[in-house]
Amino acid sequence: MASSLNNKLGLTSKILLGMVAGIIFGLLLRNFFPESTFVKDYITNGFLHVIGTIFISSLKMLVVPLVFISLVCGTCSLSEPSKLGRLGGKTLAFYLFTTAIALVLAIIAAVIVHPGNASLATEKMHYVAKDAPGLADVLISIVPTNPMQAMSEGNMLQIIIFAVIFGFAIAHIGERGKRIAVLFEDLNEVIMRVVTLIMQLAPYGVFALMGKLALTLGLETFGSVVKYFFVVLVVLLIHAFIVYPTLLKLFSGLNPLIFIRKMRDVQLFAFSTASSNATLPITIEASEHRLGVDNKIASFTLPLGATINMDGTAIMQGVATVFIAQVFGIELTMTDYAAVVVTATLASIGTAGVPGVGLIMLAMVLNQVGLPVEGIALIIGVDRLLDMVRTAVNVTGDCVATVVIAKSEGEFNEAVFNNTQAGKVARSFDEQVHQMDNKA
Repeated sequence: MASSLNNKLGLTSKILLGMVAGIIFGLLLRNFFPESTFVKDYITNGFLHVIGTIFISSLKMLVVPLVFISLVCGTCSLSEPSKLGRLGGKTLAFYLFTTAIALVLAIIAAVIVHPGNASLATEKMHYVAKDAPGLADVLISIVPTNPMQAMSEGNMLQIIIFAVIFGFAIAHIGERGKRIAVLFEDLNEVIMRVVTLIMQLAPYGVFALMGKLALTLGLETFGSVVKYFFVVLVVLLIHAFIVYPTLLKLFSGLNPLIFIRKMRDVQLFAFSTASSNATLPITIEASEHRLGVDNKIASFTLPLGATINMDGTAIMQGVATVFIAQVFGIELTMTDYAAVVVTATLASIGTAGVPGVGLIMLAMVLNQVGLPVEGIALIIGVDRLLDMVRTAVNVTGDCVATVVIAKSEGEFNEAVFNNTQAGKVARSFDEQVHQMDNKA
């Protein structure tokens, strides 16, 4: 009976079931055993922590080989320098454009709703911002001195640069290059199959992640910044379900409802992991097999998007800047708002791959307009929940850009996108997992 029900449920349903069950499980333990050392040591920091960490680690395990192999495959097929340059220019321009839109929306919403209250300002607020890298350091650090070190450290920008150069070289050495390209295509298939295998862990990993979150993060965390939280949340949802679908329809003519429906699995993964990089294997798989994007486009735009596309973070920064200004009673001019948009948009590229990038970028923006960085202490408590939603928004933007660019480059299978021939063209996650279950 349980096995039959399990086969009937799709991947999205299983993940949703795991998410809801995890939250309920965590809240029940939190309410009935609030001071239990056993729950804290053996369930929160034991069972749930171990399962959740294994799930995240299994996804992160694939990121570096997936990005390197898929980018090499994609670049091999883009042997013309002009095509590679055009693809890079389109991708960068689209990401910057959507980031600027996100910031403007966030600032307008924060100004209208006015979430900040001067009574929140206290002398106890304390936040030490990490130094953001200088422009010269950013430019220098893009090119890796040791590609193996970049891979071991997960430095995505350096990996992307090396993979593009490596793939471009393969495309220009004739027959030898073709043999190597075939090898990388085979490796890409292997990596994608590993992704499919790991998908089976998803419902259990999501259960553990959400259970631990419910146990450790109560509603009291919101405190007096609940208004700020909901302003950011509403703008994130508007950007994901109104702005992105509008841009998709405008630039590609495709049906946004089909896109949103096919993005559910990716969005749920992103929400659960709060990491664009950890979600990258799922994002690439969905883009190619569900959205109809050719590998040569997806393998280039998606790793780049996971690194530099930070629309969700930009929304947080826009609202947070206005919120902190209101708390401290500082009036921002139109010039200040313009500076926020420009600084945060460009910083999304300049600080890509830096740990704690969201708060570093926010500190940069606050310094740019003369606001106290200590105000960040007010929003840290709710940032974890917002980070999960921000990540889901970011991966949605990555896929919109990928579909739009693939359509403009003629590297898009509309039949797969519309699902009219999905059974003939590609197998879904559910079908692949079901077949593996039957073999087992």
